[in-house]
Amino acid sequence: MKLAVYCLVVTSISVCFGVNASATENEKAERPNIVFILADDMGWNQPSFNGGDPDLTPNIGRLAVEGMRLNEFYTHSVCAPTRAAFLTGRYAFRTWSDWRSEDFGKPSYLAKLGLELAHNERGEPTRRIHALDTNERTLAEALQEAGYFTSLLGKWHLGEWLPEHLPMGQGFEHQYGHYGWGIDYYTKTIVHNAPARFAVYDWHRNQKPIQEEGYATDLIAAEAERVIEARKNDDRPFFMYVAFNAVHGPLNPPPGFPGLEGDVDDPLAIRRAMLANLDKAVGRISKAIDDNGFRDNTLFIFTNDNGPVLEEFSKPFRGTKNTTFEGGVRQPAILRWPGHTKPGTTKDGLMFVSDFYPTFIALAGGNHKQEKPIDGIDMTSMLFEGAASKRNEIVFDVSGSVRLPTIRSGDFKLMGDVLYNLKQDPSEQTDVAAKHPKLVKELKARVNAVGNERPPLGDKPLLMDPPLPYVYGQQEQANIPDWLITAVNKVRAKQPTEWKPGETPWPKAPKGAVASKMDGLKDEVGK
Repeated sequence: MKLAVYCLVVTSISVCFGVNASATENEKAERPNIVFILADDMGWNQPSFNGGDPDLTPNIGRLAVEGMRLNEFYTHSVCAPTRAAFLTGRYAFRTWSDWRSEDFGKPSYLAKLGLELAHNERGEPTRRIHALDTNERTLAEALQEAGYFTSLLGKWHLGEWLPEHLPMGQGFEHQYGHYGWGIDYYTKTIVHNAPARFAVYDWHRNQKPIQEEGYATDLIAAEAERVIEARKNDDRPFFMYVAFNAVHGPLNPPPGFPGLEGDVDDPLAIRRAMLANLDKAVGRISKAIDDNGFRDNTLFIFTNDNGPVLEEFSKPFRGTKNTTFEGGVRQPAILRWPGHTKPGTTKDGLMFVSDFYPTFIALAGGNHKQEKPIDGIDMTSMLFEGAASKRNEIVFDVSGSVRLPTIRSGDFKLMGDVLYNLKQDPSEQTDVAAKHPKLVKELKARVNAVGNERPPLGDKPLLMDPPLPYVYGQQEQANIPDWLITAVNKVRAKQPTEWKPGETPWPKAPKGAVASKMDGLKDEVGK
């Protein structure tokens, strides 16, 4: 289905090109390359421009001086929902991406859906396959239709099994990195992915497993350098989505640690070192853009997917990832496009991650027409023409999501039954619902109405089999190399083989406004 649409679009564009070749060349020359960097689990105050240690983020800080910062840029509160919204221009609940793939192997999450843990025909517990629907039009597909080279480097987290759910089945010409939620930075294995409790290899180039030594953040930066340099031999503009797994756990100190500061067993010191390593990687990518002559015609963006694990990294805001407090959903964001963004400036006004979808398509001269409506708003006038934001509302979660139904409208945010005035109380300390009963009623009605637009989930009959593969990717199960089996067995040999009754290595589903902590794992099994 997607291939047919793509061919039709390409055919229609080629006809237009033939009619007015000179205009087309001018349009192509004006279209920017787009390099979009997404950090993982970084807190609002960790970059130097928001109060962080300038010695840890000099490159990100330099990018802020060279570009424009957004003061009110928002995402969803967890990894996969943000990635889905970015790539589809639609709120995560519309694609059921507010539920991550691994949630369909966790009993406490499944219970929220009225489902039980699935078992295969051999009686083994396994995961129901869940991923971004292939019927969704992705940003990569839209830009590829517009003539862009498309590349994904790093973390995917929108499906890790069926080939149609992997990046190259969703519009990316080049893929490098991992499919699932979070890998060990050295072994390239996911330590567990519910209900499987043991490690699985997850490191691939163009959807084939690759053996590489090194630290994941450094390897992603090196691949970005290679991809950018190779673009000099291709007349097409390029879209490069660099989704670092840093600074997401596990806490794997980068090469050379200790040496930055602190003791080797100090988790805060390790987090600082991981942040500094991420910053170096951002600097490498920025330098590659410049060194290869792409600086002036490249829109270079750095932002983050959701809030941090530790609330101290969210201050002055409240909350962490997995919550819809400001600390979970408001992100640092920088845009640099010489001649289009004024260096060292900031921009007020609401913007949601889904807004990049129509904005990038507009900049690429692409086709906005598609079957499914989007929630994203074209922000080219706000970002590059000095206009005000067109957005007044953000729906973070709805009924049926893992987290509380949450909506922002103007200066107010409703989380469940609690109302905050973000203009007067950005740290969300005072519930003003009692003072605004009419507004609470209106916002509840609105978030319920939007939530009722969620499509049916369906039966989820497909199961991951085998439940504990050696490597992710169904097609990658054929002819698994010996080095991979040896590497995975080495990791599994060091993992626990027994757990106390009710214990799991993954956290349970959050309850209410506050995310679950790691000490809640005992409540998972049997629910």
